[in-house]
Amino acid sequence: MTITQTVDIPVDRRLIIDVPGEVPAGRTILTFTPEDYAPEEANECPECAKHRDPVTGELRFNAETVAAIEEGRAMIRGEIPAKWYNSLDEMMEDLEKEDSND
Repeated sequence: MTITQTVDIPVDRRLIIDVPGEVPAGRTILTFTPEDYAPEEANECPECAKHRDPVTGELRFNAETVAAIEEGRAMIRGEIPAKWYNSLDEMMEDLEKEDSND
């Protein structure tokens, strides 16, 4: 079930939402999408949107950056495992190992 309601966000960013009676009580997910985003752009981060070619719609990043963005999105979706570190030193050590393997 999806309920859509357009609201104006006040300066203080506080909303009071009346939920329709047909929505069951319990945990739910609220999604906020700025009105000026087209639906197909709703899942794109604002930073990426700034780097799209206005004519073609293509990202204007180099191939390595595009690959890194896609890898991050795949991690978020759970398609590939993410790496977790306990410290910055541990992360830098792992990065240095990766660079030496290239």
